[in-house]
Amino acid sequence: MSEELEKILLQLTQPDNAVIQQATAQLKQAFKDPAIIPALCAVMTGSQNPQIRQSAAVMLRMRVKKHWKKISPDHRESLKAVVLQAFTQESVHVVRHSLSQLSAVMVKHETPDRWPALLELLNQSTKSNNPQDRQVGLLLLSKVVESNPEAFKPHYRQLLQLFGTVLQDLNNPPALYYCILTLTAMTPYTGSEEMNLMRSLIPNLIVALKHLLKADQDQASEAMEVFDELMESEVSIIVPHIAEIVRFCLEVGADTTLSDSLRVKALSCIASLIRLKSKTVLKHKLLNPILQTIFPVLSAAPPPGEEDPEDEENDSGDQSDSENPKHCAAQMPLTQACLASENPYERKGGIMCLAVLAEGCADHIRTKMLSSVLQTVCRSLSDSNQVVRSAGLFALGQFSEYLQPDVSKYCDELMPLLLGYLSSLNEAKVGHVTKAFYALENFMENLGSDIAPYLPTLMDTMLSALNNASSLKIKELAVSAIGAIANAAKELLVPYFPPVIESLKGFLTATTEEMRPLQTQALDTLSVLARTIGNDVFSPLAAECVQLGLNLTDTIDDPDLRRCTYSLYSAVSTVSPDCLTPHLTAITTVMLLALKSTEGVTAHLEEDKTFVLLDDDDEDEDGKDGDAVLEDEAEPDIHDVAGFSVENAYIDEKEDACDALGEIAFNTGAAFQPFLESSFQQVYEMKDFPHEDVRRAAFAAMGQFCRAQHKVWKENPTEANHLALQKLLDIVLPCFLEAVRTERERQVVMGVFEAMNSVLKSCQGEALKSPGRLQEISHVIRDVLKKKTLCQDSGGDEPDDDDQQAEYDAMLQEFAGEGIPLLASAVPADTFAPFLNDLLPLIMSKAKSSCTVADRSFSVGTIGEVLQALVSVSGGRGVAGRLSNRLLPVLVAGVKDSDAEVRNNSVFGLGSLAQAAGPIVASYPAHTSLYYPMMLSLFSNLLTKESDRRVIDNLCAALCRMIMSNVDAVPLEQVVPALVARLPLQEDMEENKTVYSCLAMLYKHNPALVHQMKPIIAASSQVLGTKDLDAGEHQVSEQDVSLRADFLRAKQLFHMLYIVFYISL
Repeated sequence: MSEELEKILLQLTQPDNAVIQQATAQLKQAFKDPAIIPALCAVMTGSQNPQIRQSAAVMLRMRVKKHWKKISPDHRESLKAVVLQAFTQESVHVVRHSLSQLSAVMVKHETPDRWPALLELLNQSTKSNNPQDRQVGLLLLSKVVESNPEAFKPHYRQLLQLFGTVLQDLNNPPALYYCILTLTAMTPYTGSEEMNLMRSLIPNLIVALKHLLKADQDQASEAMEVFDELMESEVSIIVPHIAEIVRFCLEVGADTTLSDSLRVKALSCIASLIRLKSKTVLKHKLLNPILQTIFPVLSAAPPPGEEDPEDEENDSGDQSDSENPKHCAAQMPLTQACLASENPYERKGGIMCLAVLAEGCADHIRTKMLSSVLQTVCRSLSDSNQVVRSAGLFALGQFSEYLQPDVSKYCDELMPLLLGYLSSLNEAKVGHVTKAFYALENFMENLGSDIAPYLPTLMDTMLSALNNASSLKIKELAVSAIGAIANAAKELLVPYFPPVIESLKGFLTATTEEMRPLQTQALDTLSVLARTIGNDVFSPLAAECVQLGLNLTDTIDDPDLRRCTYSLYSAVSTVSPDCLTPHLTAITTVMLLALKSTEGVTAHLEEDKTFVLLDDDDEDEDGKDGDAVLEDEAEPDIHDVAGFSVENAYIDEKEDACDALGEIAFNTGAAFQPFLESSFQQVYEMKDFPHEDVRRAAFAAMGQFCRAQHKVWKENPTEANHLALQKLLDIVLPCFLEAVRTERERQVVMGVFEAMNSVLKSCQGEALKSPGRLQEISHVIRDVLKKKTLCQDSGGDEPDDDDQQAEYDAMLQEFAGEGIPLLASAVPADTFAPFLNDLLPLIMSKAKSSCTVADRSFSVGTIGEVLQALVSVSGGRGVAGRLSNRLLPVLVAGVKDSDAEVRNNSVFGLGSLAQAAGPIVASYPAHTSLYYPMMLSLFSNLLTKESDRRVIDNLCAALCRMIMSNVDAVPLEQVVPALVARLPLQEDMEENKTVYSCLAMLYKHNPALVHQMKPIIAASSQVLGTKDLDAGEHQVSEQDVSLRADFLRAKQLFHMLYIVFYISL
């Protein structure tokens, strides 16, 4: 049979389709013969044609992979012997490679200890004096270890000792390559007993990579993935050698003779090391060498023919307005040289550096140098070269995204500049126009009502583009900009709503392919309008919008379009949830299919799998041994897969599907109940998805499902609904806690805390009914504050250093800290007190003057929120009183802080302390009996010199809390006039509730207030005139309910005082 089989395989190599088809049919028939495996072995060892030997090895591997359990033990032993014999005799590399892959598949079934001949061959060949034998042995070793690395764990020490020798064999690059691949495969399974050996290899590993670079750049690039694996699995191994690794990567990144992909890999490695071990990088004084290497790369001109599209556009006729904010020049040494250069690409490099620093160093730039860097960037918008102007627009967009709210204070300078720039652009330069829109969108999206003076000009420009622009891209940019305008303007956009909606509907009913990007953007903007324009305006269109979305997904198969319809349905659910109810079956079906789908996932195979279909068809026709085959295939074999890639559009679709399912479930309430279980099951599976954005969205949706079930139970408090809620909480909250401990990405952990905090806020004590749940949540918060979670892991080699605390770490701790007051408000104070005592020192430690502004603000803000939570829970007064000695000095110091936000939060905290502890604070033992007078004196001094309106508003509220808590301890004749003189509130409108509750109480119990009626009536009338407080028909949010309560308090007080005032006349 072997001779016949060899002829068939030879025919498959002929350049004749008819011959190939005939050979394929013959091969399929031959595969049904039980003697196929011996025949393939014979061809693999006996054919004189290397291509035929390789084909036989590949086909034998496919056969063994699928049918190992059907091979008799005797034949298995014979096969193992034949494969090793063929491997030792083979002289052609490609055939050896296929034989090593065949051996690797067999090792998955036959562990190394059950294949002693393999171990003996590996031992002999890898230690041979012959360089060629060592190379071949290491090839085989790399394949079998990659296939089943855990099975070789008993041999790791011996292998690591071998690698110490191999890595010094610098004249044998292939041996170095296979050695490093094997080390990469072993790394995730390395235990503490191998750590020192692994660590000792790093210097030789770096030297070996340098030699491999000279021999084969592709192999060197693949071998460098060992660093990625070490950082992912055992970063502590490389910590002692970070300086050497960074310097090596800098050499590679700076070497223009190397391939771009190799240089990118090296620079990416440095970026990962900085993300994981920033303090070690700084400790070794590596920052300057990194920057000195990065700047030439950043500012290098692209090779001819590889310019960005806008770089190639003609510069003539596109001069922008040269008006700039009048601020100081930027003083950043490394950018100064670039910005002053005659080379436009160096100037571009300097601007791009500022742009990316806005994301990583936001706090420092906002507080220390915002005005100067803004002037630098704005000056670049009038540069003579479009390359620089484009970079300036990108930088301004970055500033607008990451430096809020401070950058919005420059609205009066920046908006005219941007509008003038936009009006002078040439529509044909689409790449440049795109950057201009990016800068404009990011800036105006955060302006709020400050956008009003510019709204007519903005909307005239956008509507003109929708109606007159010939370019679909320009229309798309204008539609996107309208969404950003709507986010800022909200109801101010109502006069422009009819023409905007007509344009969007026209775009969404088109059917041509070229309209797809515009339709996607139109759906996004429609979603924004649904959330911002006002219920009365949008509700009549809600049902039509849902139908538009359904029609699009029924007729167009596009992941971007589908995900935008999900966002639209989600937005409509906030305005008119009843419109979604008839369509929930169709909507959830599409979303769940998107979550289940593997569409967009591509497996990249190591070699051409010509014979895969032949082997797949080779099942017994009568179904015999079907179970055995299925059992053997239960675990997919990915040996043939070099990697997977997933199109971004499908990742985005899964992310948006999770987000939309969660929000729709909450907003539609009981109507979503039939779909809750299936939706939860599918979303729950996404928590382990490879992409972090999908994991974050899955956790957020699980939190929304809990809130939805709680809402249903509150509206219909049956036992069944209560049991369903507890069942859901018992699954979701442990899942959240586990994610905080084990998730590597900070952004995901932040999302988990955000979801968990929303559950705690909604479900309160219901979320903490399970025994030990309060302790578990408190402990994970404590772990984050101590930086002991996996995503904060520094390998145990670095002490805490507040001065070098990364901003992401600070953000993560803020998300965790937000859970403390939520826990305090959910259970009796004495129940939470032990955990609060454990957490408070960690919070208070961030209030030191040496800490960052963000940390100080977080510390005193969290203390204030905790005290406010204690006001409304059982036993809160006693706990607050016992804490007052510890907290008062921290809050008093905060009131004197140089930063307005810290002062604001500290004032709120002192007011909350007075309210929570009540007379306990006012009547403490002798040594603390001056608390109230001291606080009043502190507030009095601050009132005379404070200029920040939010701080002043909170001072008024704090005084009111003191009065309501212990009116007898406050000298009303002095305090009330000072308080009323600062009304009405201008920034912190949420405190209207506190202020007018206090004034109403005072009037009721103290008629002497009559002489203050005039200013109180004036302040009350302003609150009554606030459009946000107008009595309306709908109650769509907790904030609306709160605002209406303020309205009623002010209205009640106004009427009461007006009558008395009238009588007194």
